[in-house]
Amino acid sequence: MKQFLFLFGLAALLTASQSHTPTETFTLKGIVLDKDTGDPLIGANVLIQGTKQGTVTDIDGKFQLEAAQKCVTLEVSYTGYTMQTIRKACAGKDIRVEMSPSGILLDEVAVTGYGRDRHKKAQKADAVFENPRFAAPAPMQGAVAPGNYGDVQDNWNTEDYDAITENRFYEVGKEPLSTFSIDVDAASYSNMRRFLKNGQQPPKDAIRIEEMVNYFDYDYPEPEGEHPFEVITEISDCPWQPNHKLLHIGLQGKHIPMDNLPASNLVFLIDVSGSMDEPNKLPLLQASFKLLTDQLREQDRVAIVVYAGAAGMVLEPTSGANKQKIKDAIDKLRAGGSTAGGAGIQLAYKTAQENFVKGGNNRVILATDGDFNVGASSDADMVRLIEQERESGVFLTVLGFGMGNYKDNKMQKLAGSGNGNHAYIDDISEAKKVLVSEFGGTVFAIAKDVKLQIEFNPTRVRGYRLIGYENRVLANEDFNDDKKDAGELGSGHTVTALYEIIPVGVESPHLASVDELKYQENTVKASASKSKELCTIKLRYKQPDGITSKLLEHPILDKGVKLDDSSDNFRWSAAVAEFGLLLRGSEFKGNATYAHAAKLARSAKGKDANGYRRELIDMIDTMKSLAEPDVAGKE
Repeated sequence: MKQFLFLFGLAALLTASQSHTPTETFTLKGIVLDKDTGDPLIGANVLIQGTKQGTVTDIDGKFQLEAAQKCVTLEVSYTGYTMQTIRKACAGKDIRVEMSPSGILLDEVAVTGYGRDRHKKAQKADAVFENPRFAAPAPMQGAVAPGNYGDVQDNWNTEDYDAITENRFYEVGKEPLSTFSIDVDAASYSNMRRFLKNGQQPPKDAIRIEEMVNYFDYDYPEPEGEHPFEVITEISDCPWQPNHKLLHIGLQGKHIPMDNLPASNLVFLIDVSGSMDEPNKLPLLQASFKLLTDQLREQDRVAIVVYAGAAGMVLEPTSGANKQKIKDAIDKLRAGGSTAGGAGIQLAYKTAQENFVKGGNNRVILATDGDFNVGASSDADMVRLIEQERESGVFLTVLGFGMGNYKDNKMQKLAGSGNGNHAYIDDISEAKKVLVSEFGGTVFAIAKDVKLQIEFNPTRVRGYRLIGYENRVLANEDFNDDKKDAGELGSGHTVTALYEIIPVGVESPHLASVDELKYQENTVKASASKSKELCTIKLRYKQPDGITSKLLEHPILDKGVKLDDSSDNFRWSAAVAEFGLLLRGSEFKGNATYAHAAKLARSAKGKDANGYRRELIDMIDTMKSLAEPDVAGKE
């Protein structure tokens, strides 16, 4: 009996041991070439037939792929070429794939990144002015509507924007604190400009007023002392509601000269799926990244990861001194296939972590139209993935391109969850602004998790409203919680926030009455009525590699400055906000008119070296001429 139990136990042990034996994997290696020229095809998709397991070819046309079997069947595809099926592709053998051009012009290739299943029906960006001067623009050459390829006509415009519920007014006696995260993004402004240039009314949820205000530079003083930014405040009359006040809060990040920036470890994560096969997407993306490449130094390193039907590295980490090699890799990219965004993000972060530069600038730069539809594709899945990856110390920049299927809501969530920023590139001039003029601010953070909390004095302020920042509002207890993620501030960046304030003694329909509490009462300290302070601003931030925040406090006094005597900074930000309120059709626009916004903007245009402010004034004037009389007002 004992012998039987011993043998039974031994057999069970052997069985358990065998069941935990690691599964053997096989490495397949090969190269993909143009059959006629012998040139390597960069970014070709290589998939194991019947699976989602695959990769893409690198700058030399080579690929490497792990498989569970020694021999598999591969499917190799590349835009403009006939797909190849390679049977009995085996580990240990050099796999050579020669592809022939399909003879189909690129603008005839079906955009397989699109489909007829439109399960997300957020607000569509298709509202066009009825004015005949603003007829809907014709599609750009090469941009083919998906309906041309199916038996059912698709809705060509599938742009997605999260609904924005505007911040309301709060009564100070009930809620004296307001807490929010900073936002340096400016994607909403360039996206809005794209709509107006194309003769279209932007969807109201595409208008994020704080991003319009923060698109512009302001003449703030450079910070001095230990902190990486300066806090600037100003109070004057509210232009669209004369009985109210407007509080202007500005942050100026410290400018770090390019030569003094630490070494950069960058991963370009580029969407080359079928939906990117349009002139204002991949070609503009390529031109933009070549501008960025020109800013790199010898100590900077760049890797390029692409994703379509599969994700893979097309350029191993390369010194910024080898600019031509980086540009050649960018030039050879082609679009085609579905969108394995999740796999691309994972590979990009893995690459950044493997080449991490301690004390350096470690960042993934994602460029896409946001149309992820294979693998981890839901917003929640992608956000959780990004939140996990940000703990590595790698920051994220999200660059949006294109129109028609632009997923603004998804890119906002990715940038907000990944210690990142978000810009929309509508033309090469915007690419130059974001990736050249503002290079340091775009790719190098000087402070992270920057949060503001304002406490209003109830003896001087009856009510308040934060203008914009709806997706950045925090719970009051989040301010002291160092585990709570917040916004990042880049080198030389400015951040501006506006509060509309209802002074004590001013009646307002925006302050709804609330019954008195039965079990407790609010009391005001005697010192509050004696204080001349309107409010106190508290600010927390961390160093880019820090885990503990630092606290700053600034009491604010109302000096009674009239609007005409306020600074250009104040009047310009107010004019931009007024324009935004009108574009949104805000219930809080008060007496705002396009005519008044244009007049106020002209009074504060200042030097305007790059012409950005002149451009905004022209757009306000255009809207003024097209708006209905009761909205436009009179000069």
